[in-house]
Amino acid sequence: MNDFANFLQFSSWPPRPDWLFWASLTMVAAGVLGEFVNRRLGLPRVVGYSVVGMVLAALGHGIFANGALDARLRLVVDLALALLLFEMGSRVNLRWLRNNKALLGASAAEALASFVVVGIGLMLLGVSPLVAFSCAVLTMASSAAVVGRVGAELRAAGQVSERMLALTSLNTIYGVLAHKLLLGWLALDQKGDWLEAVAQPLYAFIGSIIVAALLARLTANLMRRLDLRNENSVLMLLGLVLVALSVARVLNLSTLLVPLLAGMILRNTTERPWVWPRHFGTAGGVLVLMLFVAVGSAWTLQALATGAVLALALLLLRLLAKALALTGMARLSGIDARQGIALAVCLSPVSGTMLVLFSEVQLHHPQTAALLAPVILSTIALMELVGPIAVQWGLRLAGEHHPETPVVKEAAKR
Repeated sequence: MNDFANFLQFSSWPPRPDWLFWASLTMVAAGVLGEFVNRRLGLPRVVGYSVVGMVLAALGHGIFANGALDARLRLVVDLALALLLFEMGSRVNLRWLRNNKALLGASAAEALASFVVVGIGLMLLGVSPLVAFSCAVLTMASSAAVVGRVGAELRAAGQVSERMLALTSLNTIYGVLAHKLLLGWLALDQKGDWLEAVAQPLYAFIGSIIVAALLARLTANLMRRLDLRNENSVLMLLGLVLVALSVARVLNLSTLLVPLLAGMILRNTTERPWVWPRHFGTAGGVLVLMLFVAVGSAWTLQALATGAVLALALLLLRLLAKALALTGMARLSGIDARQGIALAVCLSPVSGTMLVLFSEVQLHHPQTAALLAPVILSTIALMELVGPIAVQWGLRLAGEHHPETPVVKEAAKR
């Protein structure tokens, strides 16, 4: 047999599949399962993607199987989130927020209520203040990936859908800023250096705005000269977003704020409506699929056994806080109580954004991250399947769920 292997120039016998084989097999399985749950069960495709990730985690092959997020997988997560956040930011109309001050107030109210209720609620359950309010910070932002992807897949349109995108964008900004302040406070607690504690959040925020503005300017110049419905032009736009993301990583800026703010600046500084394929075409679609598989695997059985109860309490407290804030501000912001509840449900997912923020804590303050891990990873495990379904249910409650394409409707008539 060895002679036969040598004759065929095998480096080892029996031949063993490498990481590329398993990664490709995972993508195929995720794609097939995504289509199955969509066509047979009527659920968003991302549920199928996440199930594959959860199976990997249950088998001990999740992205935290070795205790920390692998740098290569973190890059995939950053790339996919950058595309989704840029798309989401490009749909936020700041003029609408200026004209509807109550909506801006509702955004601040739901984020603040989530932070306070989760922090105090976990403390009342016996959690230390450090862990309780750190969890409150990390779960302040809704999952832009879930909200954006499910909303696009269901072709949601209406008051709740637009508010869902706007409030997710805003609470992502709030969450990143609160996270930077948390890192500064942890650094102050360890080193006692006030200058570092104050300067680092300011540097990250101001630097992210500058890079985002440059990306928006370059994108606008590109789009004036090229038709973004053309595949080659879209690839150039994708390249610009990835270059900006790389700059953010090199300069230690926020990989979440840069694409989100760039999209918002582009949307609100140019008069022309910009149109490009969803997720920047096929390449972006592959990254998004890999994102949901990776995030779905971001938990361990040990963490789930330790932190599942607290994670469930956290999610219920968070949903209650958002529901109270948004229904309380509903009339003032131009919607009714039912739409307010639907909006709160749509904002309930937490996953990809929280994963990135947690990995930053793990990188800079591993001891604190070890205390947070059981609750945070259990929260991801619980919400990765429930989150997309919650968005779907919220959009149905609001009457803005439109899963059928015109082609399908026409075929049904025939």
